[in-house]
Amino acid sequence: MGRIAFQGELGANSHEACVAAFPDMTPVPHATFEEAFEAIKSGDCRLGMIPVENSIAGRVADVHHLLPDSGLRIIGERFKPIHFQLMANPGVALEDLTTVASMPIALAQCRKTVRRLKLRTEPVGDTALAAKLLSLSPDPTRAAISPALAAELYGLNILVRDIEDEHTNTTRFLIMTADAEPPAPDFSDRCMTSFVFRVRNMPAALYKAMGGFATNGVNLTKLESYMENGAFTATFFYAEIDGRPEDPGVALAFEELQFFSERFEILGVYPADPFRDRG
Repeated sequence: MGRIAFQGELGANSHEACVAAFPDMTPVPHATFEEAFEAIKSGDCRLGMIPVENSIAGRVADVHHLLPDSGLRIIGERFKPIHFQLMANPGVALEDLTTVASMPIALAQCRKTVRRLKLRTEPVGDTALAAKLLSLSPDPTRAAISPALAAELYGLNILVRDIEDEHTNTTRFLIMTADAEPPAPDFSDRCMTSFVFRVRNMPAALYKAMGGFATNGVNLTKLESYMENGAFTATFFYAEIDGRPEDPGVALAFEELQFFSERFEILGVYPADPFRDRG
């Protein structure tokens, strides 16, 4: 089945997402998003599993910066509930702990448990890296906050499970490919379309460009603006809609959007994750 790239250490949430979605593929870790994107573009990895937003922390800024000019295409999405485990070396008891290490965002999302146990926090660049470092340098006073897969990979014991403060914590991942023309989704699937555009330099350009989505009944699920080349402008946008370009309403909306835009590019048409239909 090939290899799938992700950013982070083995045992990270992105690794868990790869295993859940593509159990027959080999997950390949990369230190940065740039390296993960390059692995997909070069063909070293057939796919990539890239986080784009979290229900608590918001969008992953590095990824949105890379997406528009990556040359990659989006072929799927996955929503992954995020669970954090408090883990330590074998034989360590909860009352022995004085310090816990993890990625700053994970420490912040588990602050109630950390405060209750009166642990000193230590930031690390990746949740799984915290587990890996703890396994390499066993210390009976130290713990890590990481996904369950990290405990399995690095031989650690989970002392307290699912310690995240918000149990609705969810990360959305995009599945990326270097294939310029990936197979179209099944027509029966509910689909999403992701695209980028830059409006013309004219009064009310964004208002006019977006008008076609409202008049044609197209559900716009995301619209985010970005600065380009360090300039303090907000004329470049990433957007997502319900539907596919072949749908009559979407086709008309895109036609109107392009009239008021100087750049327009579809990044992917892909099946919507069934998670979207939950409560």
